[in-house]
Amino acid sequence: MTVQDTQGTPKRIVVGVDGSDESRAALRWASRLAPTLGCTIEAVIAWHYPVVAPWQSAILVDIPEMWEPEAAAKAALDEALKSEFAAEVPAGLIMSVRRGQAAHVLLEASRDATMLIVGSRGHGGFAGLLLGSVSSACAEHATCPVLVVHES
Repeated sequence: MTVQDTQGTPKRIVVGVDGSDESRAALRWASRLAPTLGCTIEAVIAWHYPVVAPWQSAILVDIPEMWEPEAAAKAALDEALKSEFAAEVPAGLIMSVRRGQAAHVLLEASRDATMLIVGSRGHGGFAGLLLGSVSSACAEHATCPVLVVHES
């Protein structure tokens, strides 16, 4: 059963997904917490065009000619959900593919959420860090509780 908040909006847990092991662990946590909190799950993946300064050579930015970033993001989200849930996708799960920088997209998506769950680190950055830039920004700026999951 899904509970509604005081404005009549269904309660939901927003989960940041990028296909990494940590984001898949975040999906597992969401599937455990959602029934307890009476929430649905919204799995969100963000995409954006790479920023290229005018002086950078096209050789430095090797973007395939037929690249469709939104389709690629949707495929990554589908794969993560299939990997974690197989045929048992949680009832009411919403898939969201949004354009923008990941931290900004997740903060906007979780503005009226019960909780935001993100992996501690995604596909980018430095392997030795405990928190990635997205999880750090979400923990600092979210308007709801944030669970940062370390894959184990």
